[in-house]
Amino acid sequence: MTISWISGAERLGDGTIGGPMDTPDAPARAVWHTTESGAGDAAFESVGAYLMSIHAEPHLLYDPTTDRLGQFGPLDRSARALRNDGSTRTNRTGRVCVQVEVLARANRPFTDYWKPGPRFAALLAAIRSWGVPDRWPAGDLAASPGMPAPRSRSVWLSSGGHYGHANVPGNDHWDPGAVSRTALLAAGELPSDAGVVVKLSHVIAAARRDPTAAQGSALHRADVLPVERALVAEGLLAAPWADGSFGTKTKAAYSAWQRRCGFHGTDADGIPGHSTLRLLGLTHGFTVRF
Repeated sequence: MTISWISGAERLGDGTIGGPMDTPDAPARAVWHTTESGAGDAAFESVGAYLMSIHAEPHLLYDPTTDRLGQFGPLDRSARALRNDGSTRTNRTGRVCVQVEVLARANRPFTDYWKPGPRFAALLAAIRSWGVPDRWPAGDLAASPGMPAPRSRSVWLSSGGHYGHANVPGNDHWDPGAVSRTALLAAGELPSDAGVVVKLSHVIAAARRDPTAAQGSALHRADVLPVERALVAEGLLAAPWADGSFGTKTKAAYSAWQRRCGFHGTDADGIPGHSTLRLLGLTHGFTVRF
């Protein structure tokens, strides 16, 4: 399942930032930028408006101090935050070229002080849904303005993975600075003790009204409640219906969540599957087990 719009991300602008990719059969990649600004809500609002005013929108705007996430356009369309490399339109290279602007400065790596949370986890889950591998094919990031960073054209065209703005051919910026590449990717998975553990089989049994679910209602209630509370937080379920029973209201709400994740027809039947339940957990702080 690929994710074009991230649940929980604020919509910024009208969603029409770019066009189709030039090389959709090439490997998927993500590019990390810094805005060279402060963080916080005021910066989020002003930087977002500025990027739209100059038509230089990335796909995503992220605040590492508050875990606030905004999205300018769908991930399967091009963004506008890179310069071309001659005739190569770098914004349109690959199956996707997901671009993330982080509210930070390159001379102070944001992984030294950030507070990644469920929105960042959802961001990385969306990037991974397109097949972007957890690797940095261009190598080192620049640690200072004068430090050269590898910008191989052949690597860019042929290798999927994560890149810094400093690694993209045709571009001369040195952001995002010397961020910890390991920490950045590791933050995409919430640790198992960050929240409760939900057993997928119990939730499915409750959703299907399996007789065994009724017999073990107390056990299944503990698994269903975090799911229902997440659906409430998503605005899909009224709070009074979050009672641990996975009744018809919850099933309808989960069907709406599946459609939001890109499923349709019989694939959006309200019975949880691992991919949609895992994404809901990443966004709202519970871990899914089989």
